[in-house]
Amino acid sequence: MSRIVLARLGVLTGLLGAWEIWAARGNPLLYVPPSRVVPALGRVLRLEAYPTLLSHLGVTAFEIVTAYLLAVALGLALGFALGLPRHVGEIYEPLLAALYAIPSVVWYPSLMLFFGLGSASKIAFGVLLGFFPVVLAVLAGIRAVDPHILTVARALGAGPRTCFVKVVLPAITATLVAGLRAGLALSVVGVLVGEILGARRGLGYLINDAYGRFRTADYAALALLALAVVLIVDAAAAWTESRARRWTEGAAG
Repeated sequence: MSRIVLARLGVLTGLLGAWEIWAARGNPLLYVPPSRVVPALGRVLRLEAYPTLLSHLGVTAFEIVTAYLLAVALGLALGFALGLPRHVGEIYEPLLAALYAIPSVVWYPSLMLFFGLGSASKIAFGVLLGFFPVVLAVLAGIRAVDPHILTVARALGAGPRTCFVKVVLPAITATLVAGLRAGLALSVVGVLVGEILGARRGLGYLINDAYGRFRTADYAALALLALAVVLIVDAAAAWTESRARRWTEGAAG
């Protein structure tokens, strides 16, 4: 076992110990130690605390997948539409970056007003958060393509489609995949935050329900379950990103 792994385990153990001591001294209705969270997590996973948990997880999964697919489709379409004509991308990229800098949560009340408390508002919020990393990654990747390579390719008889497939796409792959990974993480966060702020179903709804009922142990267990979902999604995205980077390096070599 490497020193880094041992150091991480040591830090985790220390944090859990401090959490246990600190929570034991507080109000048990508000502060829950790890020794109570673990049994609560077991009850949640065994569907004892929430028999309809799988149904709520299915709703959240549907919202995440739909939001991410829409964010990718819109981000790629707008990114290439604005980026391939370089002068157009130079005009719009600062505007998109400025919009991205606005805290996205300020848009959620408007989305909830337009789309209601159903899945549509959560999907829209996930699309809003996931869209900007994708479109900005496309614009940044296209901007980084060496124009001299494109000039040489055209001089050798390559048409627009060949230049895009053989030159532009391999050059922007690493940047694009990083943007897709960031967009996926933010789409997941957007859906979960939307469910917590106002929903009738979903994992975020259960988290908010447990918090409102002062079921602190269940609240912490459900939060850990949401954390596990985010970590699994990010690990899958990281694996995809590493594969794409190796493919790009191999193509460049």
